[in-house]
Amino acid sequence: MKRIFLVPALALCLGLDLSAQQFKVITIVESIVPMGMGRSRLIESTSVVDADAATTVRTDGKKSDQGDVDRGDLKVDNFKETKMLNFYSAVGINFQNIASNDALMMDKMNKLAAEGWQLIHITAGVEADSGKEDGTGIYITRMFWKK
Repeated sequence: MKRIFLVPALALCLGLDLSAQQFKVITIVESIVPMGMGRSRLIESTSVVDADAATTVRTDGKKSDQGDVDRGDLKVDNFKETKMLNFYSAVGINFQNIASNDALMMDKMNKLAAEGWQLIHITAGVEADSGKEDGTGIYITRMFWKK
């Protein structure tokens, strides 16, 4: 008799693990521009989009009708933008700004973790100063979360 209740209960527990997952991407752009003239931000999209609408299928060199969306239509209007400080000030690299940005990122990460999000991957890249004439660049970090 106990097995009659145990088997459905076990199946239900296993089914809960297979439920749909949600994913979130947080992008951090930190400006590498002297004199504090750049813009550094933490960006979180709050829009729901359909990637299939922007996807084109090609077979035998022919393009399908699917995915004929103008690039302007791909832009989302709903996102959160958290201001951050730039790496450089008037006298050079500013370590206080970096520590402040770290504190902002830590706060965001702690809040996401408290909401049940789990950090699964981080990737970063730099477009740095490329010489005398180029005084600009960005440091970009993407954090991938799932729930």
